[in-house]
Amino acid sequence: MADPTQAQSELDQARMPFFEHLRELRDRLRNAVIALFIGTMIAMVFRVELYVLLAKPLINVWNEAAQTNPAVGQPALYFKSLIEPFWTLFSVALWAGVFVSSPFIFHQIWKFIAPGLYKRERRYGVAFAIVSAMFFVSGAAFCYFIVLEPIYEFLLGYADADLAKISRGLGVNYELAGSIPLKPQLFMEEYLGFAKKLLIGFGLVFELPLLILFLSLAGMVTHRSLWKFNRWALILAFVASAALTPPDVVSQVLMAGPIVVLYNLSIVISWVITFRREARERALYEDDPPPDPGGATPDDGDGNGDATT
Repeated sequence: MADPTQAQSELDQARMPFFEHLRELRDRLRNAVIALFIGTMIAMVFRVELYVLLAKPLINVWNEAAQTNPAVGQPALYFKSLIEPFWTLFSVALWAGVFVSSPFIFHQIWKFIAPGLYKRERRYGVAFAIVSAMFFVSGAAFCYFIVLEPIYEFLLGYADADLAKISRGLGVNYELAGSIPLKPQLFMEEYLGFAKKLLIGFGLVFELPLLILFLSLAGMVTHRSLWKFNRWALILAFVASAALTPPDVVSQVLMAGPIVVLYNLSIVISWVITFRREARERALYEDDPPPDPGGATPDDGDGNGDATT
């Protein structure tokens, strides 16, 4: 059984003065930037292949749409300025470097917050870095393989109709809208920004169980409070998906669904942590019960219940 006094002493010894925290933050940021730089340089070698891989879901959906509606045209990505292809490919390498270096970056985050934890909790640094990176990459992979094509199919569906047909659903006069066909003309940088926002957003969403794990370990939340908040979590899931995804129903539902599932999974994780913590506290009180709140005086041995002075 861990001694609470000893654990608190370890925590106090690990605490740093304010300027020490600033120096520690500077060192961790420097190391994270170095890791990002190395990851970016590695990704630069494969920047063209990475962009082709990123555009593959769009090209697949576009080719299918062109078979049913020739007006959509053949897939093509344009650039508005001479520097756009270079800058777009460099941006691909930079964001790929974030994923490559994410284990080391998460480890630096852990090293920064570790002094505020108990000694037994600081041993989980490597596990935290690996699990954080796995969750982050899993969220991006879920987005790439499950989410991107349905979103592109929905959005490219607007090319199947002209403004006159769309105006019917909006209550606009058919003749007023006229027959103006809609055709996609996508640009490299804009497409990268669109896909990047989705991938990063899903990567961050998949960190939710890990966040609640630490809040539960710190005693800031329990499974009881999380369950009571469940109805509001459902609303916040759609609010967050609206902020992190394009303004269409398909992408918002595809993001809100995993948020709700992950939140309820986090309740189970919090229940396990809370159950174990409360069991330790009960065992501690059984070994060393708290003083009687009634303020009873010690017995002096004569059976009267009072002590002599």
